[in-house]
Amino acid sequence: MRLRRVAPLFLLAVSACVAPSQPAPVEPAPPSEVVQPVRAPAPAPAPAPTPSRPAAFSFEGELTQGGWIRGTVPGGTESAALGETELAFDEEGNFFAAFDRDAGPSETLVATLADGRVIESPVAISQRDWDIERVNVARRPSSSSEAFLARRRPELEAIWNARQEETPADGWRQDMVWPVTGRISGRFGSQRIYRGEPGSYHSGLDIAGGAGTTYVAPADGIVVLAEPDFSLEGQLLIIDHGQGLNSAFLHSSELFVRAGQAVKQGQPLGRIGSSGRATGPHLHWSLVWRNLRLDPLLFLPPMP
Repeated sequence: MRLRRVAPLFLLAVSACVAPSQPAPVEPAPPSEVVQPVRAPAPAPAPAPTPSRPAAFSFEGELTQGGWIRGTVPGGTESAALGETELAFDEEGNFFAAFDRDAGPSETLVATLADGRVIESPVAISQRDWDIERVNVARRPSSSSEAFLARRRPELEAIWNARQEETPADGWRQDMVWPVTGRISGRFGSQRIYRGEPGSYHSGLDIAGGAGTTYVAPADGIVVLAEPDFSLEGQLLIIDHGQGLNSAFLHSSELFVRAGQAVKQGQPLGRIGSSGRATGPHLHWSLVWRNLRLDPLLFLPPMP
């Protein structure tokens, strides 16, 4: 018997059950868009840097014993000093400094900069011929009683503390005016030498303007001491002008201002008198910068 070849129906049936694979639909590309370039604004020029101060001291004033200077510290200064005395300076670098009655022939301004550099500026200080009186008598020893010293010690402490006060006054910037006019009866720096032993020199300027005459503030300031009855000074007034500079007025017969009060240049402060230890009515005016004694005449124009 002859067998016939049978087609593989099973494979054909399976093939018929599977759908042929179709390619994934292709999304159309978005239409292209033409955009014209836009010119960008030119960048604004950077602001020119503020020119800094030069790396040097700048100052003017009276370069002599008892004198003063005002100026600016070098740009970038972090700290400054005149010799061993620290200087204060404002945001613009402005400072005030002065020279004691017995200052030597030279001093040095020193600034330490933020970058570590140290700037030194030597300052020549002219020496003065003071009014010196030599007398052939022995200097009398102090005969102060214990009772007097007990009264005097707290007075000296009050004066010291007042002169150490740091206030925001800026009278140090001003050219001073005469507190009162009249005969000059005592000059700063005058001194007696007793058989070779020096006595205390005169620490201020005495103006005999007449008893009861009103005197005024030579510059702006803040009252740091107003005392009605000190043993030697009598009615005493101390005004801080800022940056360590202060004025003291002695022997008044009346005071118009009180401690803590701000005063303006030319404002009446009190009346001339002879309170305390005084030989007659006069205004004793002294100027001090950081415990150094200064000559008031070097701060003033000619007397009007």
